[in-house]
Amino acid sequence: MEEVSRHPCYSEEAHRYFARMHLPVAPACNIQCRYCNRKFDCVNESRPGVVSEVLSPEQADKKVKGVAAQLMQLSVVGIAGPGDPLANADRTFETFRKIRSSVPGVNLCLSTNGLTLLQHLDEIEELGIKHVTLTINAIDPKIGSRVYAWVVENGVRYEGKEAAELLISRQLAGLKALSERGVLCKINSVLIPGVNDAHLPEVSKAVKSLGAALHNVTPLIVAPGSQYEQEGQRAPRPKELHALQESCGREGMKIMRHCRQCRADAIGLLGQDRSADFTWENIEQAPPLNLEAREQLQTQLEEKIRQRRLRREERNGSSAEISEASSARRFVIRVAVATRGSGKVNLHFGHAREFLVYESDGQTVSLLGVRKVQSYCHGRAECNGDKEATLREIGSILKDCQILLCSGIGDHPRKQLQRAGIVPIVRSGDVEQLILESFRYSYYFQNNLFRKDDVT
Repeated sequence: MEEVSRHPCYSEEAHRYFARMHLPVAPACNIQCRYCNRKFDCVNESRPGVVSEVLSPEQADKKVKGVAAQLMQLSVVGIAGPGDPLANADRTFETFRKIRSSVPGVNLCLSTNGLTLLQHLDEIEELGIKHVTLTINAIDPKIGSRVYAWVVENGVRYEGKEAAELLISRQLAGLKALSERGVLCKINSVLIPGVNDAHLPEVSKAVKSLGAALHNVTPLIVAPGSQYEQEGQRAPRPKELHALQESCGREGMKIMRHCRQCRADAIGLLGQDRSADFTWENIEQAPPLNLEAREQLQTQLEEKIRQRRLRREERNGSSAEISEASSARRFVIRVAVATRGSGKVNLHFGHAREFLVYESDGQTVSLLGVRKVQSYCHGRAECNGDKEATLREIGSILKDCQILLCSGIGDHPRKQLQRAGIVPIVRSGDVEQLILESFRYSYYFQNNLFRKDDVT
């Protein structure tokens, strides 16, 4: 718990308050995934492997200091691409050494495909890198050969099943070695319908046995120009992702559900990429780094998280009676939430580019995942016009939800969502508290428990 208390990727609680920064210092990659096509200059795409510019270690260090001086809740600095950090080991570790010296106290995080991981265990331990993410999409080489086009090691190119066997053996050995050294490992797996969907529960069971702390199953994003795009490979639907996450969770593994599949140059809270705010002009004008003020704020944020947990425990006790009744009737609700972060309902429906989807039985509130959407309103005074297709798409993506919580919504989208069976409720405040209130209303109406005065 101590190791993840400030890491927004490893802790669902921390992601509401603490920020991360990805440094794009690693352009080269030693494998080719069939879903990947890295572009270094596409500012309008939000997916792994995409960056606006590749930085030198010196530039990265300067940028981290400028961001840390202004974004006081920055707690994690990671290197995740745009290629593979360990295929660019010299640049990656030089960057980490500079940051360790200039911004002490920040957590260092590394993401890798694992091909050369065994060669760098000592450097990872020496630098105090306590969090490593491994992308493992298969442990069966036959299935892996449908995910990876090729693997290159020491100038030799491997393809097909031979490539997958080499990569998988290195990944599993690297995971075991890291776990034995006390490094927390998160496993990322891309859900590819018809390829590895039935296989991922086996992956989850295997990585848990080797010491993985967290499994993050993410939906396939078919990159433009990738082999999968050319083959017509489809992305999974939300219900497929949720079912697969549930299946993996039954193997006893802790499942991450708040992943945003960030760009390799993302900055800020998860779901709030502020990389465009930190231009070089902004970095040049940054105030001096105040380490004491940073630590003070982050300690206060940890206390907020502690208080949230206490309030949740109190609510659980007061909701036990209705939860027991609802469990007997198998009554649960699913709620979509528009939020800017901090555990609050604080975003207008029209501005949301994603919705957090929760499920509640009246006592507990569980995050099921994140649903990406195209925002309904792009800032114009009149947003209805030609937005019908966008509204229908949002309704389709959220069709399993009974309620939508937001800080505001126009009359037209409100009526359209109601026709789709989704009830928009305009409220602001704590996400979990409002979901439990929504559950109580839904339960009473469903079971005809309201008196006339209650309805009024």
